[in-house]
Amino acid sequence: MTELLQALDSIAAQSEDTTLADTRILGFDTETTGTRAGSDAICSATLVLRDPAKGHDGDVVGEWLMNPHRPVSPGASRVNGFTDEFLQANGGEPVELLEAIASVIAEAQNRRVPLLAYNAPFDVHMLEGDLARWDLKPLHERLNDGLLVIDPLVIDRKVSHRKGKRTLTDTTFYYGVEPHGDFHDATADTIAAVDLVAPIARLHPDAAALRLDELMDWQRAAHAEWKESFNRWLEARGRRPIREDWFGKDQD
Repeated sequence: MTELLQALDSIAAQSEDTTLADTRILGFDTETTGTRAGSDAICSATLVLRDPAKGHDGDVVGEWLMNPHRPVSPGASRVNGFTDEFLQANGGEPVELLEAIASVIAEAQNRRVPLLAYNAPFDVHMLEGDLARWDLKPLHERLNDGLLVIDPLVIDRKVSHRKGKRTLTDTTFYYGVEPHGDFHDATADTIAAVDLVAPIARLHPDAAALRLDELMDWQRAAHAEWKESFNRWLEARGRRPIREDWFGKDQD
C-alpha cells in the first residue's frame, strides 16, 4: 500500500479533459467467496497503477490476501482455487486490509485517476459490502467528487459489435492481449483488464478520445443501450429480463 500511495502522491490531479487513451489508470480486481455483495466477501484483491507512457515497466502493484470470515462457496472455490483452510491460515484481517484498499482507491479518485475493473459494478459493490460489514467508511464518502470508473466490458460491448462471449478471457484474446499469469487470479485479471485500454483505444478512435468528464455518462448510455437489446433477446426466449443499471448517478 505504501508504494501505491507514494506513487499517487507524486502525481498531480489529472485534468477533466484527459482522454481515455492518455489517462493514468488504477486497475482493480477481486476474488471472492461468492457473488452476493454484503453476504459474500472479498478474499483477495489487487490494485495496479498504470501510467500509459510507461506501460508494464512502470506499473505499481498492491496485492492483498484476506481471511474473509465467510466460507468460500464450492463454485467460487472451483474458479479461484481458494479454500477456507488456506485463507484462515494465510489471510490478513479484513479491517486493516479493506481500509488500505479503500484508501488507495480514494487517493487515486481524488486525483482523477479512474478505477478500472472488468464488469466494474461487481468489484465495487463487493468492496462497498465489505466496508459496510466491518463498519468502515463507505467508498463514496471518501471521494471529493463522484466515482470515476472505466469498465472495458461496457466499452467493448459498445464499440466492437462482435459476436460471442464477453468474458475477460475472450475479450483479451479478441484484442490480442497476452495474460500475465493465470486468469481468475486477481493480479493477472487486473493487469489483463488494464492492458485492454491500449488496443481498444487504438482500434476505436472515438473511444480513445473520450474525456474523463464525459466517461461515466457515456458508459451509462452504452450499458442502457446494451441492456435494452439484450432484454429483447431474453424476452423473445421467455427468459426474465435483467434490471441492473450500470452505476446510477446516485452511486457516483
